[in-house]
Amino acid sequence: MKEALLEQFLHYLATERQLSPHTLDNYSRDLNKLLDFTEQQSLTEWSSVEVKHIRQYVAQLHRKDLAGSSIQRSLSAIRSFYNFLSRESVVEQNPAAAVQAPKSTRKLPSTLDVDQMGTLLDVPVTDNISARDAAMMELMYSSGLRVSELVAIDLYSLDLSEGSLRVVGKGRKERELPIGRKALEALDRWLDVRHELASYDENALFVSKRGSRITVRSVQQRMDYWGKYLGVNGKVHPHRLRHSFASHILESSSDLRAVQELLGHEDISTTQIYTHLDFQHLMKVYEGAHPRARKKSQK
Repeated sequence: MKEALLEQFLHYLATERQLSPHTLDNYSRDLNKLLDFTEQQSLTEWSSVEVKHIRQYVAQLHRKDLAGSSIQRSLSAIRSFYNFLSRESVVEQNPAAAVQAPKSTRKLPSTLDVDQMGTLLDVPVTDNISARDAAMMELMYSSGLRVSELVAIDLYSLDLSEGSLRVVGKGRKERELPIGRKALEALDRWLDVRHELASYDENALFVSKRGSRITVRSVQQRMDYWGKYLGVNGKVHPHRLRHSFASHILESSSDLRAVQELLGHEDISTTQIYTHLDFQHLMKVYEGAHPRARKKSQK
């Protein structure tokens, strides 16, 4: 019975909420862990789970050194599941409603500075593959895209004359984004040779050597390759370009709401992490420049 209700909830997420396969996998994994826990506790019905059991479950996750953010994600999945069970009249209350995940140190995203980005984007375009890779990286940095959004772009999503792009982000929410001059130039170069790789009926903007839509994994591998080839410090991955986009926009404008809209964040608290990055940059400048802030040199 418990397994059937869980499957019913996952079906609801897939069909009515239309969540991505990746998000569905996370829900399934988190809730199946809870299912295992309830079996260990001899809780035969979802309605038998109480607040104390959820607290015990969270404590168990914490003892396994699971990050606070991962525990919070698991709690969010449990709350959503119990809200669903409540609507279906299976339970009367949500035992996870008031349970909080233990706080963990907030890990700031890794970024590339402007000079490093210039090095990375100086891709020597010699063939259709390098033209594609240059366009992918320019567009990701220009528009602050998630890698899932990048690979999902179709040709009709572009308006090169207007310098804009339509993408579908998390929660199936569509947003329109500007495309910078350098990215437009890189896209023009790629579109001139795209037919050499793309299958006749393929609508994807970026394609693999096989002619079909490029995968997230392939994009990750190509960016890692160019990072090493061009001598960029640290591992280059798609999310690092998105982080760099957000940080550089904030350094210049300080317009948090605009960055939130560009990134497609539903909650501005998600965007606020970039203000911490900007503050760190300001502190370095301050400590290096202010005569009363400079650290004494070692004698």
